[in-house]
Amino acid sequence: MARQALIVIDVQNDYFPDGKFPLWNTDAVLAATAAAIARARAKGIPVILVQHVADPARGIAPFFNEGTAGVEIHPAILAAAPDAPIVIKRFADSFIDTSLEATLSALGVEEMLICGMMTQNCVTHTAISRSADKYSVKILSDCCTTVSQMIHLIALNAVAPRVTLVAAEDVL
Repeated sequence: MARQALIVIDVQNDYFPDGKFPLWNTDAVLAATAAAIARARAKGIPVILVQHVADPARGIAPFFNEGTAGVEIHPAILAAAPDAPIVIKRFADSFIDTSLEATLSALGVEEMLICGMMTQNCVTHTAISRSADKYSVKILSDCCTTVSQMIHLIALNAVAPRVTLVAAEDVL
């Protein structure tokens, strides 16, 4: 079996009800993601957290600004994976100008299990990144969300020809 890693993208406070840009279905996705992390850890599968931080050189962003509560990874995710490496990114693709590639390489990863927020943006951009081409990629569709169920489903349908869509419990 290929060496797997669970990549959890942008499950950050600004996407929850008290944040700057609340998404659809966040409570269910948070619970499913925390459960997926627990199963991954129980199987010895490494977990990597990805955190989007707005680029201060571009001015104040609508959300994910440094020094705000909204930019922080949700406490339930940090509690579920307290020792996970955190990859900081500034673009939708989690590989661009980050330590993700080096982290995956150091862990000997061959298959990425990707989940997070927002489905149509950072999740899919990472899954179909040119840098992801050398990996087997699966998106945990029940551990992703975005602004609405419709956009979530459209994004999953759009990416389906290029990556495998699975339920977390089917692979973890």
